[in-house]
Amino acid sequence: MNLSLDKTKIGIIGLGYVGLPLAVEFGKQFNVIGFDINLGRVKELSEGTDSTLECSSNELNEATYLKFSASVDDLKECNVYIVTVPTPIDDHKQPDLTPLIKASGMLGKVLSKGDIIIYESTVYPGATEEECIPIVEHISGFTFNKDFYAGYSPERINPGDKEHRITNILKVTSGSTPEIAEYVDQLYKKIIKAGTHKASSIKVAEAAKVIENTQRDVNIALINELSIIFNKLDIDTLEVLEAAGTKWNFLPFRPGLVGGHCIGVDPYYLTHKAQAVGYHPEMILAGRRLNDGMGQYVVSQLVKKMLKKRIQVDDANVLVMGLTFKENCPDLRNTKVVDIVAELKEYNINVDVLDPWCSNEEAQREYGLKLSVEIKSGYYDAVILAVSHDEFKAMGVDTIKGFGKSNHVLYDLKYVLDKADVDMRL
Repeated sequence: MNLSLDKTKIGIIGLGYVGLPLAVEFGKQFNVIGFDINLGRVKELSEGTDSTLECSSNELNEATYLKFSASVDDLKECNVYIVTVPTPIDDHKQPDLTPLIKASGMLGKVLSKGDIIIYESTVYPGATEEECIPIVEHISGFTFNKDFYAGYSPERINPGDKEHRITNILKVTSGSTPEIAEYVDQLYKKIIKAGTHKASSIKVAEAAKVIENTQRDVNIALINELSIIFNKLDIDTLEVLEAAGTKWNFLPFRPGLVGGHCIGVDPYYLTHKAQAVGYHPEMILAGRRLNDGMGQYVVSQLVKKMLKKRIQVDDANVLVMGLTFKENCPDLRNTKVVDIVAELKEYNINVDVLDPWCSNEEAQREYGLKLSVEIKSGYYDAVILAVSHDEFKAMGVDTIKGFGKSNHVLYDLKYVLDKADVDMRL
């Protein structure tokens, strides 16, 4: 393998929240083909627009060596391929490697001898070499670590975060041989100002990624459980956390809904592999069960409060403010607000959902939800502040309370408003 950095031509497979920022940064220095099977996505990016809002038009224009394509043939020009396709879970909470397997099969058709495939998609330890590489070998007819090579560099993209961008987040790298590991590391160092950490193997890099979000998931589950306990004790959770937070080593987690493409998904990849090798993980799955049940818990608390205020629950009108999985971001993947909406409907409650960040088309396509455009003042029996978008913060307490009837419940899940101004906080 005599591939040098100055002869590198990169193909980025998948132009979502992970792939596009990567393609833009590499496209400032290297010839890059940004590939996606979604023709609409390729068209909008070619016209200088990013509907995910991760990259501005100026940022797209700065990537002077970047071209977008939906043609597999265009990838044949490349000698390094970086795979950034989604790795979701199925309805049974099992890893769904379908996008990764399809991408690997596609690359097997365009691969040339000496090429490198770098995977960034989150997987369980061993998936790259046990699941992806055999597919590439079978379709290409090449031998791994002789005719082609692999690397793994887990993505650390935080959708909607304009402070922690790809260039200033330290990057873990790895390769299938020591020489490839060094090449992959040097390649990423070209764009990652924060530096890199070269792991000793692909499996170590895979494991590092999957535990980053598992750790956060378990910690948030603990705080969610504490919030449930404190609610029963009639103690304000935020006040407790602020008091405990005065100790220098207390971790600043907050209770809430755990959604998105990482924290609510990645632990299932690790537990799947653990069970495959004969170990049943206790703490990780307990945390998952608790976090997955928070939507149901929120609605149960809301209904109890409505009954205490003598508000009829059946056929009540409830406004849910926010649908995306986090604030100031249009990403709807695995949002747990839909659990709240579904649970409210189980009580025969009429639900309006307001979210200025996500498109009505995507909400209908993904969840069958029609977003509300005009919100009636003095109409709702309850208002749930589910996502802390800046637009909601700017409304102020009077406007938000004004959505409700004279007797209504205001439930603030995100601590947007002062304790004295709301009926309930998580």
